[in-house]
Amino acid sequence: MAQPPRSKANKPDTTQAFKSAVGATVRAVGGKSELEVSFTADRPLLTGDKARLANLPRLPTRRDIAIARGQGDAMAMRLASHDPETHRRRAPADPEARAAFDALEQARVEALGCIRMPGMTGNIGEMLEDRLFRANMAEISDKGDAPIAEALGLMLRERLAGVPVPPSGHALVDLWRSEVEGKAQASLETLLTRFEDQDEFARAAKALLRDLNLVPDSDFDDNEEGEDGDSDDQQPDQAQGSDEAPEEGQGENESQDADQDDASGESQETGDVEGMEADMADVDEDAAAEAGEDAPMPPPAKDGGERGTNQFVYKVFTTKFDEVVKANELCPPDELDQLRGLLDKQLENLAGAVARLANKLQRRLMAKQNRSWTFDLEEGLLDTARLTRVIIDPLAALSFKVENDTDFRDTVVTLLIDNSGSMRGRPITIAAICGDILARTLERCGVKVEILGFTTRAWKGGKSREAWLEANRPANPGRVNDIRHIIYKAADEPWRHARRNLGLMMREGLLKENIDGEALQWAEKRLMARPENRRILMVISDGAPVDDSTQSVNAGNYLEAHLRQVIEEIETRSPIELVAVGIGHDVTRYYRRAVTLLDAEELAGALTDELAALFDEPPPGYGRRSRL
Repeated sequence: MAQPPRSKANKPDTTQAFKSAVGATVRAVGGKSELEVSFTADRPLLTGDKARLANLPRLPTRRDIAIARGQGDAMAMRLASHDPETHRRRAPADPEARAAFDALEQARVEALGCIRMPGMTGNIGEMLEDRLFRANMAEISDKGDAPIAEALGLMLRERLAGVPVPPSGHALVDLWRSEVEGKAQASLETLLTRFEDQDEFARAAKALLRDLNLVPDSDFDDNEEGEDGDSDDQQPDQAQGSDEAPEEGQGENESQDADQDDASGESQETGDVEGMEADMADVDEDAAAEAGEDAPMPPPAKDGGERGTNQFVYKVFTTKFDEVVKANELCPPDELDQLRGLLDKQLENLAGAVARLANKLQRRLMAKQNRSWTFDLEEGLLDTARLTRVIIDPLAALSFKVENDTDFRDTVVTLLIDNSGSMRGRPITIAAICGDILARTLERCGVKVEILGFTTRAWKGGKSREAWLEANRPANPGRVNDIRHIIYKAADEPWRHARRNLGLMMREGLLKENIDGEALQWAEKRLMARPENRRILMVISDGAPVDDSTQSVNAGNYLEAHLRQVIEEIETRSPIELVAVGIGHDVTRYYRRAVTLLDAEELAGALTDELAALFDEPPPGYGRRSRL
């Protein structure tokens, strides 16, 4: 008897031996025998006791293997040659300077690995090329969109360990090389001689950042002199006053201040998780618990109990510079037509797949709209098909029928798309294509569709941060950035009128940082104002919220805690049905109903399948029609 074919789910993992070897190598080089090494759909991440590498395809190529090895090598060298305490103590406070400082330190540990073990050089190079290609760095032509932190890291690896700048990083480095070598050549040469000692390297790195006007002279001098020059002078004073009893509460207050300083440092270290050098950043999962009063409290329990007085409260420093703008207001009409043409070219390559997906979704949705009737009733419309019974038996009662109500058309779908910088390249292109597919298909089925996007107006805080600095940097200011919410297509707007607006996602410089919690609240508010009885909110994102400006002046998980709070409110207390699609990042830790994609190419199919599944199942409370 023939055996049934083995499903893909039951096929053995041919990469398991390689994964085990990489895990053993990372533990051996890093000097941590208890380190847990895993391969997941999330982006590469290193915590205190866990190393997470990007998953491999079922049939990996040589390049896939080299990238995985490069990620493992970088993490192992960070464990072996990096001291988080020294890094926190020397790190500058400004977000842009902090990002550059982190990038230089990561370049240092990777260069050490390449010098001590030359076999790492090729792996590190492939890892860098993959990361830069995914961030679309090869297309950068404006210095305002080119992160200096990444350029400094690439230049240091090249000068220190001979790791060539990857092809996708040439444009980025070329934009900054002349300025860096012109302003900071001397400090850069000094930096190259201090790479063996982390503390000395950190001092030289801050001197380099000072020459590049990223760290002010006052900040640099105060930190260095306070740690080195004043320590000897303070010890005699402490010894002299040891015979005197301290004032009541003084010692306790000083210890509390020290704890708060440590906590703020930990939160800043945690806040770098999603940045350009975040792949190998130190992340303390318990930082929020140790951060004291500055750490946000978790969302309320789902049992509906009373909220405590210590409930996490999300704050916004100022909304003066926020904007909700239509897509056609951000771009001249001629450029918008060109961008739409670029999107159409991408759509041509997927013409067959798009047609199949659109037809599949339309068939499934149109099937829900078939008219259905209830027969043999005493009142209603006369059922002419059953008049023959009256002719045969004149005493037989007339038969009536009534058309059943269908709630299918009474639906609105909002597609909320993450417009952050990490979506550059293929992910944002596929997201725009899927928005186009859904708008066209659902419009044919009589379902209203709204397409929204969210990002920030500037990198590193913009005018909101300038206002915070002018206000003498008040503590715990909350969100310190200018948010930008974009309306690509309103629910009542026909697709043919809004089709060219979707091309805006292809514009260079649009994608910046992402504050997901407020974007969800905005989309929910718009949905709740709609007259439709059924409301569906689909979120396309590639991970947790990231805003360097906000995370640098609040607890490290400030934005993430707010996102969890908003999701909990929508999923448990709102009539809106929420579903999320994560691109290369596991969003199931945030959303109850979510799907994670390893490849952006799968996004179109996942969106249609998830949407079709939503229509296949009855919405909550749809046994009887609820009042609006």
